[in-house]
Amino acid sequence: MTESADLAPIREAVRTLCADFPGEYWRALDRERAYPDKFVAALTKAGFLAALIPEEYGGSGLSMSAAVAIMEEVQAAGCNGAACHAQMYTMGTLLRHGSAEQKARYLPAIARGEQRLQAFGVTEPSSGTDTLSLRTTAVRDGDSYVINGQKIWTSRAEHSDLMLLLARTTPRGEAKTRTGGLTVFLVNMRTVKGLTVRPIRTMMNHATTEVFFENMRVPADSVIGTEGEGFRYILSGMNAERILIAAECVGDAKWFIDKAAAYAKERVVFGRPIGQNQGVQFPVARAYMGMRAAALMVREAATLYEAGEDCGGEANMAKQLAAEASWAAADMCLQTHGGFGFAEEFDIERKFRETRLYTVAPISTNLVLSYIAEHVLGLPRSY
Repeated sequence: MTESADLAPIREAVRTLCADFPGEYWRALDRERAYPDKFVAALTKAGFLAALIPEEYGGSGLSMSAAVAIMEEVQAAGCNGAACHAQMYTMGTLLRHGSAEQKARYLPAIARGEQRLQAFGVTEPSSGTDTLSLRTTAVRDGDSYVINGQKIWTSRAEHSDLMLLLARTTPRGEAKTRTGGLTVFLVNMRTVKGLTVRPIRTMMNHATTEVFFENMRVPADSVIGTEGEGFRYILSGMNAERILIAAECVGDAKWFIDKAAAYAKERVVFGRPIGQNQGVQFPVARAYMGMRAAALMVREAATLYEAGEDCGGEANMAKQLAAEASWAAADMCLQTHGGFGFAEEFDIERKFRETRLYTVAPISTNLVLSYIAEHVLGLPRSY
């Protein structure tokens, strides 16, 4: 499966932009756990963060394959695209299921960079990836909903103006279907009261937080789509998230492989470059093959997504294979560099920490395997 030639200019433009944000920029942010404001502003100005927003709303109107190319190149350049993929996939729920008024109100402002939609409030401490067991409630009160509960691992909540929030509007025992009773809200975090955001310091600079809702009142017109149908709405967004993160992992793998190959050529030990030794060559070659295979699955998932076809299996496989390929490449790169790989100035230890996340999030390995077993292979449901 070959990539469209139309994506070549996009890749080149992203590479050119990323060249202005070298390793020292990201190392400084990593030390302070700071948000990449300048990088996000540059991507917004170039139209990359609005890649999936239609032109009628001021976006770039690009395809999922183009978004994949953008995210892959960002990571392959040694940058951190976490703030980018969030705005791309969260916007999809609004675009697909929001009202005409909601799209007209928010999408142009998001495309212009006047508002950020980068926070996705789904996961909770007690339920994790068991989304149907979430406990955050939204109770209708006149022209408003009153929301109480807690979310965790809600990344970039401190740096986002808007949040997509999934809450239970019908008690689980009263819902008509197993997946019913959950509703998506588009919350303006700059205007509501009763919202508390607390940062969680993690091993990588991911700007993640826990969020608390205490009698937070939001207007009834904050509901996206139909009340009670929220779980169905976020599924397509989750597929987009998996595809985009898979693309990031492919980009990370490329970065690690290029870094290792270059070092193996120049590093001389015992009178010969270490890359001449098969013990060094073979892990690099194996990492390269894993990256190429994962990239093909990412491309297939993106193609199905663009066509509006069911891509749940492909999106999950792409995410898992790419995450594994990236982590294998990271480990190989660190091993190739030996002690130097632990030095901050080489950027390897930073990227090593960052890419490790994606074998755990946004969905764990076991849940991916369970999904494939049940929905692709037809095996009995395990969870």
